[in-house]
Amino acid sequence: MKRIFLFIIFIVALYLAKPLWEEPVSRYIDLSFLNPVDEKIETVLENDSVTSAMSSIRNTADKFFFFISSKSSEMERLIPEKVAKPKLATPDHSAMSIHNIELGATEAQVKAELGEPQSHSLNEYGTEWFTYHENYQNFVMISFDEKWKVNAIYTNDDLISSKAGIQYGSEKAEVRKAYGEPLKEIRKGLNIYILQDGEGMDLFKVGDIYMYVFYDIHQNTTVTAVQLITTALEHRKSGMYAGGDVSLRNGFEQQLFDLTNAARVRHGRSILRWDDRIAETARKHSLDMAINDYFSHDNLEGQSPFDRMKEDHIKFRRAGENLAYGQSSSIFAHEGLMNSKGHRENILIDDYSHLGIGVAFNEKSQPYYTENFFLK
Repeated sequence: MKRIFLFIIFIVALYLAKPLWEEPVSRYIDLSFLNPVDEKIETVLENDSVTSAMSSIRNTADKFFFFISSKSSEMERLIPEKVAKPKLATPDHSAMSIHNIELGATEAQVKAELGEPQSHSLNEYGTEWFTYHENYQNFVMISFDEKWKVNAIYTNDDLISSKAGIQYGSEKAEVRKAYGEPLKEIRKGLNIYILQDGEGMDLFKVGDIYMYVFYDIHQNTTVTAVQLITTALEHRKSGMYAGGDVSLRNGFEQQLFDLTNAARVRHGRSILRWDDRIAETARKHSLDMAINDYFSHDNLEGQSPFDRMKEDHIKFRRAGENLAYGQSSSIFAHEGLMNSKGHRENILIDDYSHLGIGVAFNEKSQPYYTENFFLK
């Protein structure tokens, strides 16, 4: 009798846990033969005349379902083990280095310091960002010129070393004391571009280097990221925006995905997996905003992000959306989102398991960025 009772508990628990295993299993096995079983179990569970023993089964099954659900969520969350930070040296030839790499370093020097890149993608300068990291720790992006020498480098990790003593976590006042007043405008040929006066970023010209310093306004306005660009590369980009072809769209999407994961890991969160289906949902919304000249979580038909996900048959237990518009790169978009309280909270929600990003450009080549997060 005890074995029969335990078997019934198992069957009911398996039924209640069906939302967790049905979708992945159904990809390989036709589960339609279980429909009659489902109907029988539902009849039993809805019958007012069930005995107290059946009530006990339901309670046990609920506990089993909760256990399975929580274990499933833990498996979805990829929290990497901490890796050692490299020993940083003062730069030899320039004002600042990142992960002991200076502008002008050779590909061989980069490989000796960082190993092989995890990915590479087109950036707004017409070169490629080669991305290096260890499970999104010690995160660096590097661009090379035609002779395979470093002409741009970025990090949002504790990898900054400088002759002036500026490093990750330095206060804004220290940075300005070291490098003077930031630029208010940047001249390229006959064009002058006025820089936005905000708390989140300073631009300095140090020798033949443009130094973009990003601050975390939620951490006492301290250095959170740095982008170093050679003068030659910065001036090769003649306009504010770089155009909007598919390669750049794909590059921006890849870069924003990597930047988001690097930020999450740095704040003790899990690594998110890329999801193609929700990326397409995000891309369609960015394109809709770009074509129809609006910027909103709700589209012109009144659909919310969750409506759009459901319309695309995406099942989720929790979901969220971040939007950005007009930033010239994914780096600027990401740093802006991290300095916006609501967007930052969305990026750092611990429960999410997957992320899809969609970018589209309007007729002025201005990019629209959509991030869709969800827990499967």
